[in-house]
Amino acid sequence: MVHENNDNNRGVRDRLLDAAEELFCKHGFEGASIRDIAAAAECNIASVNYYFGGKQQLYEEVWRRHLIKMRDIRIASIENVMSQNSGRPCVKDLLRSYANSFIEPLVRKGKGGWFVKLMTREMIDRKLPPNMFVEEMVMPVMIVLQKALIKTCPGLDESKARLVILSIVGQLIHIVVAETMFEQTSIPNVPKYELDEVVDHIVKFSAAGIQGYMKNE
Repeated sequence: MVHENNDNNRGVRDRLLDAAEELFCKHGFEGASIRDIAAAAECNIASVNYYFGGKQQLYEEVWRRHLIKMRDIRIASIENVMSQNSGRPCVKDLLRSYANSFIEPLVRKGKGGWFVKLMTREMIDRKLPPNMFVEEMVMPVMIVLQKALIKTCPGLDESKARLVILSIVGQLIHIVVAETMFEQTSIPNVPKYELDEVVDHIVKFSAAGIQGYMKNE
């Protein structure tokens, strides 16, 4: 029987996901044992198989709950801008809303920081199914953002919109990685960035880039 902690209102499944995420971040997939995860979640070892079917499936669910949340937040940020404008939405409003929805959850202290560490480990030692990240999050968001960009920037076709998205996402990922790296160093005078300042730069830089790109076609 799965042991429930009466002092904790969360279910066993959620406790396992939280514990697994923290231990996978700290020790990697191989270093985080089922025994340690169950102990941290205050459950018995059989709970992992009962709720997830094994360590691999537990790892995938840790990722999936983040991917689904990030996907929904990013799509909502795009749709919110597009729904508030009856005519042609402003590309800067679109980019700012998307950039905020992209960066904020990843630079947030606590679980946001854990997920960045989890991404770093996954890039070095891949354990996820090959298509999971793309199917669960990347493509659904790209499709919505691509349509929005084409509407805000007439003359931008699908292939060019995809390249624009890759450029914007590249800037956003770099900022998240750079902030994490700078936080971990003891070197003095390391650059510090305010989120609003970073987003404003990326928005202006990208909007100007899109305009210049279209003019030179």
